[in-house]
Amino acid sequence: MFAIKDQEFKQFARYVRTHYGIHFKKEKKALIAGRLGPLLVRMNFKNLSDYLEYVIADKTGRAASLMLDRITTNHTYFMREPAHFHYFQEQVLPYLEKKVTDKDLRIWSAACASGEEPYTLAMIIDDYFGPNKGDWDTKILATDISLKALSIARAGIYSRDKIKALPPHWIKRYFKKNEDGNYILSKKIKEEVIYGRINLVDCKFPFKKKMHVIFCRNVMIYFDIETKERLAERLYEITEPGGFLFISHSENLNREKTRYSYIMPAVYRKE
Repeated sequence: MFAIKDQEFKQFARYVRTHYGIHFKKEKKALIAGRLGPLLVRMNFKNLSDYLEYVIADKTGRAASLMLDRITTNHTYFMREPAHFHYFQEQVLPYLEKKVTDKDLRIWSAACASGEEPYTLAMIIDDYFGPNKGDWDTKILATDISLKALSIARAGIYSRDKIKALPPHWIKRYFKKNEDGNYILSKKIKEEVIYGRINLVDCKFPFKKKMHVIFCRNVMIYFDIETKERLAERLYEITEPGGFLFISHSENLNREKTRYSYIMPAVYRKE
């Protein structure tokens, strides 16, 4: 295994915590060595410090994006944590249909990974509104820090295993099987999602209007308590009154500190 000295691990951990909010304790040194070691060997870096200097010097952001891909997990699939999507369809959309008089729904998938989450939301919305869908602006903003994940998301091509949890009539309606055995998402659904790169630790989100729904799942598991609470507060500020925040079931908000109201496991609301 690639050897990492304690001091250079501290330097690396401090950098990713400051710039990306990701918190690695000392016992994660072996994990980082295992995930980054093969890359550093292939790129002829002798140590982690030299590699970190290279990442910092790369102003394109590609080196940092590759580094983040290696040290974090982007595993996801359609209908992950399905209770959220059922609640979104059965409770959130009927509420917003009545509340949003200008028919402009603002939904943000804040850590979209390879696109399964925002595309699931787009299919739910299309199915819910049916023939009245054209009366609404339902474009979904989907962001991630990983350039690789965003590239996969934009392509909209998935394996059978990735889509197997979807209702069969959705697979038939929204996907086409290609000659490789993978499934290509329909243009209709792909055009419902707008992708962009956002670092959730950045001080200011570039939004002119507040969001009715925010999905920010499986992100805060990487953050320490302070970073998590700071992000939750910033998400609250950009949520419309009555709007919803979805986090993952492996995460939680401190109910004594957050201004969001608890609705059900991993679902919060701005009253």
